[in-house]
Amino acid sequence: MDLGLKGKVALVAASSKGLGYGVAKALAENGAKVSLCSRTEADVQAAAQTLADEYGAETVATACDVTNPNDIQAWIDKTVEAWGQIDCLLVNAGGPPAKVFKDITDEEWQSAFELTLLSSVRMIRATLPHMTDGGSILTVTSSSIKEPIPRLGLSTVMRSGVMGLVKTLADELAGDGVRVNNLIPGRIDTDRVKQLDTNTSKVLNIGIDEVRERSKAKIPLGRYGNIDDFGAAGAFLLSPAASYITGATLRVDGGAMRSM
Repeated sequence: MDLGLKGKVALVAASSKGLGYGVAKALAENGAKVSLCSRTEADVQAAAQTLADEYGAETVATACDVTNPNDIQAWIDKTVEAWGQIDCLLVNAGGPPAKVFKDITDEEWQSAFELTLLSSVRMIRATLPHMTDGGSILTVTSSSIKEPIPRLGLSTVMRSGVMGLVKTLADELAGDGVRVNNLIPGRIDTDRVKQLDTNTSKVLNIGIDEVRERSKAKIPLGRYGNIDDFGAAGAFLLSPAASYITGATLRVDGGAMRSM
C-alpha cells in the first residue's frame, strides 16, 4: 500500500530513540523527508544519519528541549528553511515521573504540565503557519487517558488535557484541511517502559522478569510491542492514506485495554 508520503515533510519530536524514532523510521521508509529533534545533539544526529544511510531519507536533526518555546521555534525554522513547508507533525515528549498523588509536589505538577501539555500546544501552534492543506498532526499519548495507571497520575492528568486539545483542534482545523489524531502505545518495549517496569519491580519487590511476565499475561497477543509496530501505525495516521480520519484515538496495545 502506498501511503502517499513520498516527498512529504514530517516533523517528529523526541525521535532519537523509542516511539518517536519508530515513527521517524516508518516515515523515512515510505519516502518522507524527516526532521528529527531530541534533547541530546549527538543522539539526534546519529538517528538522522541512520535514516539517511539505511533508507536514503533526506533528514534534518536539531537539538531541542520541547519545554523551551525558543528551541521549538528554532527546530521549526530550521525545517522550513531546508524544505519550505511542513506536512506532518508528530507531537511527542518523555513522560512525567511515576509517583502516587500524595508525593507529587507543586513543582512536579508544573513540570509535567510544561513537558506534556504545554509543549503540545507550543509545537502545534508554531507548526500551523507552515502546514499545507492536507496536513496532519498526531500526538503520542498514553493508555492512561482511557484507563488510569497506578502511580502515573501526572501522566493521566496532563495527557487527558492533550486528548481534549486534539478533539478541539480536529474540529477547528478541519476547514483548513488539517487532520488531528491521537496514538496510544501499550507495552511497547522502549526505555520508558523498561523504567516503569523497574519502578514496579521495586514497589512490588519482585524481579523484572516477573513484572514483564505479569504484563504479558494481560495482553491478548501475549507480547510487548516494538517500535516498528508503533511506527507503522503512526506513519499511516500521518499519511494521506488516512485522509478521512480525524479526531480519532488509535490503540497500539496488542488488545490490552479492556475499555470499549
